[in-house]
Amino acid sequence: MGTVSENADKLAAGRPSPLGATWDGQGVNFALFSAHAEGVELCLFEGKRMRVLPLSRCSDQVWHGYLAGAEPGQRYAYRVHGPQAPENGQRFAAGRLLLDPYARQVVGDFSYPTAAEPAHGLECCVVDERFDWQGDTPPATPWADTVLHEVHVKGISQLHPDVPQALRGTYAGLATAAMIAHFQRLGVTAVSLLPVHHFLDEQRLLGEGRVNYWGYNSLGFFAPEPRYAATIDGQSVIAEFKTMVRTLHAAGLEVILDVVFNHTAETDEFGPTLSFRGIDNQSYYLLRPGNPAAYENYSGCGNTFNLTEPRVLQLVMDALRYWVGVMHVDGFRFDLAAALARDSAFLAAVRQDPLLQNVKLIAEPWDMGPDGYRLGRFLPGWSEWNDRFRDDVRAFWLTGEVGVGALAQRLSGSSELFKGAGRAPQASVNFLTAHDGFTLRDLVSYQNKHNELNGEQNRDGHGHNLSWNCGEEGESDDPAVLEKRRRLQRALLATLLIAQGVPMLQGGDELGRTQGGNNNAYCQDNEMTWLDWQHADGELIDFVAGLVALRKRFPQLRQVNWLSGEAGDHAQPDALWWHPAGRPMGVADWQSNKLGAFALQLAPQPGNGTSAPSNATLLCLINRDEIRVPFLLPSGVWKQLCDSSAQEPFASFRREKTSPVAARSVQLLSLE
Repeated sequence: MGTVSENADKLAAGRPSPLGATWDGQGVNFALFSAHAEGVELCLFEGKRMRVLPLSRCSDQVWHGYLAGAEPGQRYAYRVHGPQAPENGQRFAAGRLLLDPYARQVVGDFSYPTAAEPAHGLECCVVDERFDWQGDTPPATPWADTVLHEVHVKGISQLHPDVPQALRGTYAGLATAAMIAHFQRLGVTAVSLLPVHHFLDEQRLLGEGRVNYWGYNSLGFFAPEPRYAATIDGQSVIAEFKTMVRTLHAAGLEVILDVVFNHTAETDEFGPTLSFRGIDNQSYYLLRPGNPAAYENYSGCGNTFNLTEPRVLQLVMDALRYWVGVMHVDGFRFDLAAALARDSAFLAAVRQDPLLQNVKLIAEPWDMGPDGYRLGRFLPGWSEWNDRFRDDVRAFWLTGEVGVGALAQRLSGSSELFKGAGRAPQASVNFLTAHDGFTLRDLVSYQNKHNELNGEQNRDGHGHNLSWNCGEEGESDDPAVLEKRRRLQRALLATLLIAQGVPMLQGGDELGRTQGGNNNAYCQDNEMTWLDWQHADGELIDFVAGLVALRKRFPQLRQVNWLSGEAGDHAQPDALWWHPAGRPMGVADWQSNKLGAFALQLAPQPGNGTSAPSNATLLCLINRDEIRVPFLLPSGVWKQLCDSSAQEPFASFRREKTSPVAARSVQLLSLE
């Protein structure tokens, strides 16, 4: 496998479609888009030998040829000829070996090219996509029932004692029985993976002895990152990834990929020429008007991918279809999605695609360019990371910068952001923390960021974290401080899981994970970011699992329609808001800066189409004050479902007339 006949000295005509290297059982068709190239050469590698074959055919700006006898395993790259004229936006470099944008597998040991050594060490590899899916069926969890769990492929299993050593930190490790047991214990329905597209470590980081741990520096949009492969028993990277997906699906878990199409690892005009830049710089990148030697930098990473070019848009669409159709993933979270939508048809193209319209689509709704903050402005069918939820919930519980009115908006699904466009509450992906920022434990342990180990003199990372250290910076032995932190973590988690919308948990928050106050650990591939299973907080895990179970039990907590305050099937309003004194909330209450306690009543629900109806009326009692607040209850005998402050938070109690709510806590009651 992987060699061609010595007699194959030239290419047959081949076809311009599909793009990339496609094996048909008899040979390989090669097709490469370049609108401005003057010539393209296919470079084949056999050991240390390189053979060069011109792609003499060009159809509709696609250079193509067919190599009879070529097989999976064949390594290749391209050389593309054209002007080296940066002032005109052209950066062809005929002497450079370039990676195929459609490469399914990238092999080799990368090193940054220099004038003395222009080679970068990477090669593309022809693959055989055949795989026994064993009847794999995606879970197809409805949006309303979804609970996302954001995890790093390596970090989640690297230190897990029950994951075999050889599988730790890998695709295979993520799908072991130990990891699946944890996901099922929590009750999450989907793992949202930080980037797994082939990516590079920035040159600066390598010079400092660090790496790009998060992976937001993609170069290959079709190739799974090989550093996460265990490659046990000769299994290929692709096969290992597919096996992971198949195994997680069998356990009822969806797989969401964090994808980075807004920029590439070629960075700015001083960066390396590895692929797109040398193939057709004018087509693949947005260049500055009046200065095409420089790049638009809406990503903050040096360049911006040009989705206004039809063939570049096609590349991204083909990549998405590949990961769904061939790799069986269930959805995507789009990094800096606002950059993808600038003057392009990307959003509409995705929504009309017959394959992609059935998967989960999540936008990070901002970029670094003008008018880059676009929360609530994506099309129906898209969900969005709701940082307004993150900030308002933190500000309510930790800093007191917002009042009960802001929190009520977030509990209601942020309708003021999403309802007007005809979208459902599931348009809001709610989160407290994510990979970029404090962990939940650090959020209540640090007033300030502590990113010194990143090598940037603590200048990196966000300075406005809406955090509170509870009176002592960092780790503490003070029982009073520790109790405040315990209560606040649980109150924050309870708020997340009773709110309308789709909750997202950051992997490790349920363990009580700390990063020592580092809120930008993108370059820390070590014990700082790997989950510490040995010291996991079992009580906190059980608390999260209990909250998720309550959310699953009661459709009132995951409504498919917006709360209106109007009477429904049970002849009572779907939502009522109460003052602790037992009266309806008034305008002055909502506008108060001092009021820190209120209640939300949710009417019985007939079910949302995927779950059984609930005849219960729910009452969510919220108290951020530093003292216990007694709530006057609506008439009836209420059953306590959860008290976030209690040592046994899900112990059942009967409540009549009043319910005392402890400081910094949330209660959930039901009336049958």
